[in-house]
Amino acid sequence: MAQNVTIKYTDKNFTSLRNQLVEFTKNYYPDTYNDFSPTSPGMMFMEMAAYVGDILSFYQDSQLQETLLQYAQDPGNLYAMAYQMGYRPRVTSASSVEVEFSQRVAATGSDFLPNWEQALTIANNAVVASGDIDFRLDRKIDFNFSSSYDPTNVSIYSIANNNPSEYLLTKTVTARAGEIVSKVETIGASTKFLTIDIDDEDIIGILDIVDGDGNVWYEVPFLGQDTVYVETVNNGSNKNKVPHLLSLVETPNRFVTRFTSTGKLQVQFGAGMSSTSDEAFLPNPTNVGSGTNTGTRRTDYAFDPSNFLFSETYGNAPSNTALTIRYLKGGGIASNVEANTIITLKSVASAATNTAYQSTLAVNNPKAATGGKDGDTPDEVRENALRAFAEQGRIVTKQDFAFRAMTLPATLGSIAKAFVSKEDEIKPANSNYSNPSGVSLYVLSYDNNKHVIQTTNDLKSNLKTYLSQFMMITDGLTIKDAFVINIGIKFDIITLPGYNSRDVILNATNQMKEYFSIDKWTINQPINLSRVYTLLDRVKGVQTVQSVKLSTKVGGDYSEFDYDIEGATKSNIVYPSLDPMIFEVKFPNKDIQGRVTTL
Repeated sequence: MAQNVTIKYTDKNFTSLRNQLVEFTKNYYPDTYNDFSPTSPGMMFMEMAAYVGDILSFYQDSQLQETLLQYAQDPGNLYAMAYQMGYRPRVTSASSVEVEFSQRVAATGSDFLPNWEQALTIANNAVVASGDIDFRLDRKIDFNFSSSYDPTNVSIYSIANNNPSEYLLTKTVTARAGEIVSKVETIGASTKFLTIDIDDEDIIGILDIVDGDGNVWYEVPFLGQDTVYVETVNNGSNKNKVPHLLSLVETPNRFVTRFTSTGKLQVQFGAGMSSTSDEAFLPNPTNVGSGTNTGTRRTDYAFDPSNFLFSETYGNAPSNTALTIRYLKGGGIASNVEANTIITLKSVASAATNTAYQSTLAVNNPKAATGGKDGDTPDEVRENALRAFAEQGRIVTKQDFAFRAMTLPATLGSIAKAFVSKEDEIKPANSNYSNPSGVSLYVLSYDNNKHVIQTTNDLKSNLKTYLSQFMMITDGLTIKDAFVINIGIKFDIITLPGYNSRDVILNATNQMKEYFSIDKWTINQPINLSRVYTLLDRVKGVQTVQSVKLSTKVGGDYSEFDYDIEGATKSNIVYPSLDPMIFEVKFPNKDIQGRVTTL
């Protein structure tokens, strides 16, 4: 009869496997083999078997480890799992820096005003440099144009006969490190999911792709997304506040990009064939439920709505054309250049009606560039992928709405302040309306003088379109204007002996200007008068703060809305109204007044 043999290998390293094989032989074959010396042929075969078991165990453990994001070591696996978790690994990060462009213009006319015909216009993507590190502008510079988000500062440069003879125009714009590289790819017959490899170093990303017929191809997060957000120039009356309008456009010409662990960038296009029609395969009663042309019913299949029956929902595939691919490369730690080193103008296309002062164009960076970083390390890929999976790029909380509103690109308008509440938290007392999924977003913008104002309708439209790509489909969003309450401050202090009263008042006033700076105030933020008293007490030379009084400024150059400050004050805190509002000291030079008194 066959012997009933029990085999239990609990250990997976060479020594343990060999010892278990020896014990197994001793237990089940005591009369057949009993030479367990290191030089015996039987031990050689047992050690060979233990060696094979050890290797197989190693591969088994390695394969299991490479399926877990926290423990994977192979860069290729890490990148694949990072994309699966929604994180896009970076092979390089470009630094950014604020650069100042300046030029001179002549004074003209009997009023000696700047000659705006000499003001230059510099195209988008113009290049400036610090040594061999290139930086490109993220938007156009027009010295003739001035707004709250893009002001033109004008100062007198030179004087002749007690009148201005030249003015200095200055603009500040953000520049990002990176060199623009063009690659032409000739495409033959259409291929499903055509993939083009860009093998270069320090690739930041794709700038644009245009085919031989002038068609623009748009980058999307995934090929199933058939809509993109496109900016168009705003020619309306409020173009100085909202230079571009954001619209949602459906396009079949799209692509996705993906970095490999070696730094190569892969560009992949859709599955559609431009020369064929897929109309017969789109969902309709003929091929859904009733059966397809093959007679097979499909109601029990799990359909992919983004690619139903392999239609061209994944986008077109280019064919018989030449693709011009422009991409950015550079960045890294080396792009964090020091201050006052970006002084070289490279490929700066400028234009003006009168070019007499074109040679006076200059550039400089008052501050150092920051943000440049080399590629992600394996540990960074791991941690960033886990974070991206948790975030999911969605707007869920109140903070999400407020934060996304503030990240609206400047070319679409400027959101200065944002406050979020549920739709039914702030409503008229006699209203029965209640929408548990409704969200009210209260916003304010800046004017040219950095005073808070109500937001234009075009800007609200841009903001709503921009936020829609992050919102849940069940959320209802209403964008409203917050109220602005202009206030004035009067304070009385007693100075210490031996201090100059004017100096103490000046320092105290500057302290109040700093505290009430609009940059530091948000919608529905209360005023803590105890904090104001404490700040004044800390001013050098102040012995006692006798009083601090707030008052509203209404009409004329101020807001049209009044507010009962005394009635809203409790325990030295001025509370805002139920309707979202913001306190603003609009003209601090005249609205903040202090004086020295005696006991």
